[in-house]
Amino acid sequence: MSYARRTLFLTTLACVLYAALALPPCARDDEECRDSRMHPDFDDLPQGRIFIRKIDGEDTNDYWRNQGKEFVKSKLAEKLNTQKAKNVILFLGDGMGITTHSAARNLIGGEEKFFSFEQFPYTGLSKTYAVDRIVPDSANTATAYLCGVKAMEGTIGVSGQVEREDCEAAVDTSNHVYSIAKWAMDAGKKAGVVTTTRITHASPAGVYAHTAERDWEDDSEVKASCGANTKVQDIAYQLIHGEVGSKLSFMMGGGKKHFIDSKLYENGTRGDGLNLIDEYKKLSARNAFVESRTELNSLNFNNVDRVLGIFSDSHLQYHLDTDENSRQPTLEEMTRKAIEFLSRNDQGYFIFIEGGRIDSAHHDNMARIALDETVEFSKAIRAARELTKEEDTLIVVTADHSHAFSYSGYPYRGNDIFGRTPATPDDKKPLMTLSYANGPSYEKFYDVANGGRRDPTTLITGDVHDQFPATAPLDSETHGGDDVAVFASGPWAHLFTGVYEQNTIPHIMAYASCLSDGLTVCSKVA
Repeated sequence: MSYARRTLFLTTLACVLYAALALPPCARDDEECRDSRMHPDFDDLPQGRIFIRKIDGEDTNDYWRNQGKEFVKSKLAEKLNTQKAKNVILFLGDGMGITTHSAARNLIGGEEKFFSFEQFPYTGLSKTYAVDRIVPDSANTATAYLCGVKAMEGTIGVSGQVEREDCEAAVDTSNHVYSIAKWAMDAGKKAGVVTTTRITHASPAGVYAHTAERDWEDDSEVKASCGANTKVQDIAYQLIHGEVGSKLSFMMGGGKKHFIDSKLYENGTRGDGLNLIDEYKKLSARNAFVESRTELNSLNFNNVDRVLGIFSDSHLQYHLDTDENSRQPTLEEMTRKAIEFLSRNDQGYFIFIEGGRIDSAHHDNMARIALDETVEFSKAIRAARELTKEEDTLIVVTADHSHAFSYSGYPYRGNDIFGRTPATPDDKKPLMTLSYANGPSYEKFYDVANGGRRDPTTLITGDVHDQFPATAPLDSETHGGDDVAVFASGPWAHLFTGVYEQNTIPHIMAYASCLSDGLTVCSKVA
């Protein structure tokens, strides 16, 4: 045998032996093998590569090559939509960092699946830092992606000149900046805001409020900071009587307690004797107010000009805490109603829609709920795509910031995302796939007195409110400072590609729909 033939033979033999040794112990598909793939204890499984779930064809080159070719073909088939956008919908997943929606794919069938918004044709990355902070909050980010300028942490609808809790600067109208909702209404469009949080919370407040403190949701909170004689208007008051809030056509969320005086409503927190909900209703006989899913579904939109829905005293319940008999509508249901109502305007509309409870679940280290809220958020976006035309409706999906949340440990394909990993830490205790850099669960998982970790599999039981491990103790888990994804579909969606400052987002939306005095597709054409 020649040297060349001998070399080829030995190389081939080595490849065959390597492949044989590397074959997964459960390559066949009989019942015994399927059972072992799903075994909860990795220590009992055979050594080697373990496929708990394997897609047909994934072990072939053709599978991946064809997938790559099809993606290229789909991109080549795309045509730039340079029409004017009649409608603009901005979806905001509060706290939905890339790690969050990547991990949440496992709830819809596996890591190879796509959420509705992940199938949008154009994506980019948004830089989320504030004027004064590397890691932002939901207030200054709302000012960025809604008003087009970056601001100080904790402030909403004001310029970077305003420090947090600066009462005097808050009332100086020269410091106020306006959201794209106002730009839309100035152009003859209708505007609305939908959220699963309090409607006075930081993100939705960015649509209509100007404040130096995100916590000034009612007058009691304002007076505690600025004194009894302050001229600062609280956020709830601005929704009902403010320059922008009083003109919004569709408003839905929670936060009833901030609208009513404590003497008039048991759970009210106002101290000025006002019932702002009653005042809203008195502004016009065609102002509708609803407090339940049933009332919303039975409302005849032909008889009303504006709709206010407040479904809870504080935030809306987590989806996993509700059932089919819940009084509160889902985010998808509110989205459908918002589009149905605002679509009646011939000039079009702008809607801000927030899946806000992704964020609050992360703050409590409750990963199950955070990922489920992400799934619910995607359902609302899918509904919006069904109800609108890509030709004339620009839909933008993004997050305000990420979280100190990760998944790691080399889990096997198909492994329960909420389960342990095959990795063995030095302390010989299991490692969970999901974890946090900090948060309130620290003492639950760390035996501080004895200086070691507790076995997390004995503490994570499958309850929807399970907390996941945090490595530093904090009352509330923190945001992350990494860039967040932006997904876009519709007119001029291709402008959302690249890496850009978060405050660029409303300027692109305004360009596409001719909503400002600056550079727009209309001024360009003119």
